[in-house]
Amino acid sequence: MIEGAAVDTRPTKIMYVAEATAHGGRDGHVTSQDGQIGLRVAMPPQLGGDGNGTNPEQLFAAGYSACFHNALILVGNRAGYDLSGSTVAAKVGIGPNRQRGYGLAVALSVSLPVLDQEVAARLVDEAHEICPYSNATRGNIDVSIVLG
Repeated sequence: MIEGAAVDTRPTKIMYVAEATAHGGRDGHVTSQDGQIGLRVAMPPQLGGDGNGTNPEQLFAAGYSACFHNALILVGNRAGYDLSGSTVAAKVGIGPNRQRGYGLAVALSVSLPVLDQEVAARLVDEAHEICPYSNATRGNIDVSIVLG
């Protein structure tokens, strides 16, 4: 690969499409087309809301942590490791950006208690390369990964 060349991470084939609809923005509710999600959405108190509902940042954190963990399990299995007992936690922060809008930052915390640090770090790097959330956010938002 040429140094500095962009890597194309777009799908070559769509295998699944999720559908969700927001009603009322950050003070309303969200539903999924299949009925699996039906949640009240509310602004957190830190952003001036009542906090009586989930918010897009929590939903993004849940999605990213689940997706990254699955990518980690996949690369672990391919390398012959059983990652039972491993976890991935995500923190998603929101704040103003320099373009007078808002941006996100993500911190992933990965726990791989059964592996030595060198192997664990290699698997985390490989998972970060194949995870769809990592590919979608790469170059767009700051993503830090802590292995603990």
